[in-house]
Amino acid sequence: MARVILFNKPMGVLSQFTDKGNAESPRSTLSEFVEVKGVYPAGRLDRDSEGLLVLTDDGRLQARIASPKFKRPKTYLVQVEGTPTEDQIRALREGVELNDGPTRRAECVAIDPPDLWPRNPPVRFRKSVPDAWLSLTISEGRNRQVRRMTAHVGLPCLRLVRWSVGDWSVEGLAPGEWRDA
Repeated sequence: MARVILFNKPMGVLSQFTDKGNAESPRSTLSEFVEVKGVYPAGRLDRDSEGLLVLTDDGRLQARIASPKFKRPKTYLVQVEGTPTEDQIRALREGVELNDGPTRRAECVAIDPPDLWPRNPPVRFRKSVPDAWLSLTISEGRNRQVRRMTAHVGLPCLRLVRWSVGDWSVEGLAPGEWRDA
């Protein structure tokens, strides 16, 4: 039976077990948090994003989770700069035209600020610029897609937390914690 691990990836951690980057600038990797042999991330989560990262020891399952052709929904809690209008939310729902083509339709709703763990470093606060939260569910996973989508409609992303992948959720996990699914 496949092993599936749900990991709450902190901001600043690479979605890989080793860093082949600059030796003078060591970056945190999964190996600092998950000491389980033979598991690998099913998909990626950018270094400046946080939240659910699914790991598994089953290559076929890994491909099914990560591949957009299986349309596994991924829900993100997104703090954006500005106050979303109905037109902006509608555009995100209908899909937007990015430089690598149109995105699929998405589920998008404005939400109250979620009860999340503190981010390190914290999001910068500006009195003169409002911010808001969206719940955005997509069924594909292009490079930095959610950030590019919200920026495209005029809502730059301040914080991005992947909350769930399919039925798996990060609920109950503190940053850096993991559990078997």
